[in-house]
Amino acid sequence: MTALPEMSEQSPGLRPDAGKLLVSTLKALCCAYGLSVAVWAVAALHLPIELHVPLLAALILAVMFGFVLYGLPNHDHPRFGYANLVTAIRAGLVSLIAATILSSSVFAAHEVNLLLWSVFGATVLALSLDGVDGYLARRFRQQSRLGARFDMEVDAFLILMLSIGCAVLGKAGLWVVLIGLMRYAFILAQWMLPKLRQELFPSLRRKIICVVQVAALCLVILPGFGQPASGMLSALCLALLVYSFAVDTIWLLTRKDSAP
Repeated sequence: MTALPEMSEQSPGLRPDAGKLLVSTLKALCCAYGLSVAVWAVAALHLPIELHVPLLAALILAVMFGFVLYGLPNHDHPRFGYANLVTAIRAGLVSLIAATILSSSVFAAHEVNLLLWSVFGATVLALSLDGVDGYLARRFRQQSRLGARFDMEVDAFLILMLSIGCAVLGKAGLWVVLIGLMRYAFILAQWMLPKLRQELFPSLRRKIICVVQVAALCLVILPGFGQPASGMLSALCLALLVYSFAVDTIWLLTRKDSAP
């Protein structure tokens, strides 16, 4: 669990370089969108997915990019940057994964191992690129609140979709979706408890548990990995996540050296 970067209410029009940033962002997002559509087209030709799956993926990605444009005032650089471009490409992969899990009857039937392996491969690729965008942001000194938030939201959405996938496949009970919903519940709690909006201290624990969640959920959706092992592994992931959220929540609520 990580604290959410604060998103300002500043209008992009107030920045002297707003036009240059907007053009750079639109170019990057259009490139990422075009590449994603090309990948989806190849997937539709070689995988047993229905036509509406890439169409839903296109809608999901458009919504994600809409939020990116809304958050541009939180990007402190004149260009969108290579790191955010990689994150946008990851968002394209996650959109297809989400559309497949949410709307494909073939995935729900889990009778076609090729589709399950493809979702696994796309997830591994998205997870691998997660390290690339962070490196590029540091390498070119393009860290920003927008980049951190964009990367975080893509990861959180991927975990939510994988947890739903585990439930759809019957690899665990409906409770497994709590793994993906817990962070969104924390966001909701921030609205009611201002102290939870404070910045958290850096933690290797959070990073490790996040990676463990994605890796474990990837393993659970694989063909041949079923109950009771899948349920036990999912329960372990949920327990680790509850522990991590509890530690950070208690720390935020009992912290006295900083105001919300």
